[in-house]
Amino acid sequence: MTQRINYAEQSAEFFKKFVAFSTALNNSTIEEGIRHLVEIRASQLNGCGLCVDMHIKQATIHGERPLRLHHLAIWRESTLFVPRERAALAWTEVLTRIPEHGVPNELYERVRTQFSEKELSDLTFIVMSINAWNRANVAFKTVPGAYDAAFGLDKANLN
Repeated sequence: MTQRINYAEQSAEFFKKFVAFSTALNNSTIEEGIRHLVEIRASQLNGCGLCVDMHIKQATIHGERPLRLHHLAIWRESTLFVPRERAALAWTEVLTRIPEHGVPNELYERVRTQFSEKELSDLTFIVMSINAWNRANVAFKTVPGAYDAAFGLDKANLN
C-alpha cells in the first residue's frame, strides 16, 4: 500500500490540534482498557489498517491479553468481556455505524446502566475521535506500522 498524501504535513496546524484533543481524552473518566477496546473495534468496523495495527500494539504494551484482542470481532459471543466493556463496545458500534433512525432508546438505556452521564459523554468523544482518525487514515491510505518507532509501538514486539 502506498500512502496518498501525508495529511499531517499538509494540514499541520489542524493535525497538531487534533492530536492535542485526542491526547486530552487520555484524561477522561473512561479507563485505559476500555479506550483501547473502543479504538480497536471502531477501527475494525471502519477498515482502518493503521489504527487497528496501532491500537492493538498500544493495548498489548499496556497489558491487554491477546485472546481478548482476537475476540473483539466476536465480542457479543465471547465470554471474555464484562458488562461495562460490552456496553462500551455496543455504544462504539452504534455511533460508528449510525442507524437510519438514530441510536435506539433501548441501547441508550442499556449503556446508561454501565456509565454515568459524564462517562457516557466522555466515551462519546472517544468514539468521535477514533472515527475521525479512521476516516483520515482510510482516505489517505496511511501505511500500518508507519509510526511504530515514533510512538514506541515497536515495544509491543508484534512485528
